[in-house]
Amino acid sequence: MQKIFLFLLLLAGWLAPALASAQLYDVRAGEVNYNKKPRPALKVQVDGKATDVREFLQDWMKSSYNVKFKTGGVLGMGKSDILMAKQTPASTVSGKLVDLYATIVAPSDSVAEVMIFGGFDDNTFFDPSSTKTEYEALRAMTQNFAGAARLKAYRDMIAEAEKKLKATEKEKERLEREQAALKSNTEANLARIEELKKKNIENLVQSRADSAAQVKNKLLLDDSRLRLQRRRDRLSALDRKN
Repeated sequence: MQKIFLFLLLLAGWLAPALASAQLYDVRAGEVNYNKKPRPALKVQVDGKATDVREFLQDWMKSSYNVKFKTGGVLGMGKSDILMAKQTPASTVSGKLVDLYATIVAPSDSVAEVMIFGGFDDNTFFDPSSTKTEYEALRAMTQNFAGAARLKAYRDMIAEAEKKLKATEKEKERLEREQAALKSNTEANLARIEELKKKNIENLVQSRADSAAQVKNKLLLDDSRLRLQRRRDRLSALDRKN
């Protein structure tokens, strides 16, 4: 139960910023400057780093629509590195071959804005008036991508939350092991201290006994010396008489 609560707490911390932004995953009409001219585009902001979203968009377009984006082309204002699929079949957009483009920019470190646009050739780009059917098909495509990106973002957030949970559990286990080791060491030290206290008491008793014995030994030694001296004195007296 505690693990589930901790996991939900971590997950809520990851999901809250995404849920707080109303613009995320909302497909809107916009413009992108391509070949020095404004082109009608569909744009959507999604969670994730721009590089990761770019890679996911390429994989998703290939698996969902068999559209293989390649890097190339030049954007306006000195920007480059646009994704494009020239003269590619995309039946969901048109029965004809179409050019599809995508750009990814980073409004922030954790959010990427994807802009998708297209046309029949370099002179005819889809717009909501003259090519409404194709333009709305691009909108549906972009909306589908937004849904897939949302699921991916949530899966990534859950995976990250699970990773953090495992790391937290691992740290908890490490701290518990360390605490147990410290407790065991402390108990061993306390036992050693009690043993040393007991030994000190024994040493004190022995020291007192040795002191008493030393006093007794000194008295015996003094008495022995005195007796020895008396015997020497008698021996000297006898020697003088003889």
